[in-house]
Amino acid sequence: MSLFHIILVALIQGVTEFLPVSSSGHLILLPNLTGLQDQGQAIDVAVHMGTLGAVVLFFWSDVRAAILGLPRLMTGRRDTPGSQLAFLLIVATIPVILAGLVLKLTGLDDAMRSVAVIGWAMLVFGIVLWWADQYGGSTKTKSDWTLRDALIMGVWQAVALIPGTSRSGITITGARNLGYTRHDAAKLSMLMSIPTIIASGVLLGIEVAGQANVEVARDGAIAAAISFVAALFALSFMMRLLQAVSFTPYVIYRVFLGLILLGFAYS
Repeated sequence: MSLFHIILVALIQGVTEFLPVSSSGHLILLPNLTGLQDQGQAIDVAVHMGTLGAVVLFFWSDVRAAILGLPRLMTGRRDTPGSQLAFLLIVATIPVILAGLVLKLTGLDDAMRSVAVIGWAMLVFGIVLWWADQYGGSTKTKSDWTLRDALIMGVWQAVALIPGTSRSGITITGARNLGYTRHDAAKLSMLMSIPTIIASGVLLGIEVAGQANVEVARDGAIAAAISFVAALFALSFMMRLLQAVSFTPYVIYRVFLGLILLGFAYS
């Protein structure tokens, strides 16, 4: 891969991973619309590890509490905020892992990687995000997160396996629909991304382990570093912006892009 291609992929992944606009959709569109070769799974793993580092650093206090709570959780105790958070994050991750395995085994994951699917998902789930954001309540905060809510949001997260849906967008939609404030809906969504990215990274890493060489390692290191910085800036931007505006700007972008993609797909 050329350096330009690596930088482009890393920037797209870093900027779009946590914004509700679908990073996977954009990465699939890149070769389809530009003629560039697919970046391959090794680079996919690298850029996901970069974004993982960004979200862990940004929400370190919560991540640290969950890590410290794991030993208590392993003994069956959920009597601290950290152990409870760790438990709920695990619960919220189960649906997407199960759904991902089904799609992988049936081959449906590859069948959905089309411009038409991404266009419809961008459009439809963008409108669903707008509806939930406008009409959802704003009475709950992160401390109100329950087993029921974690499971429901986990099911919403599984829907994000449809390219163009956006993992962050659909989990924010679920949280807003459950009555969480915009800021806490986004925060829960970001925290839910951590075990999901780890699980995805492990599965992809196993598949590409045999491809490792010096060139792949070098390209991966560059991609991870760039996606880390880009994701950190994108996270900071979104969390600050939510103090003043709604998710409507992202919805407008999704609808606009979705219509363009549908026009392209059916022309």
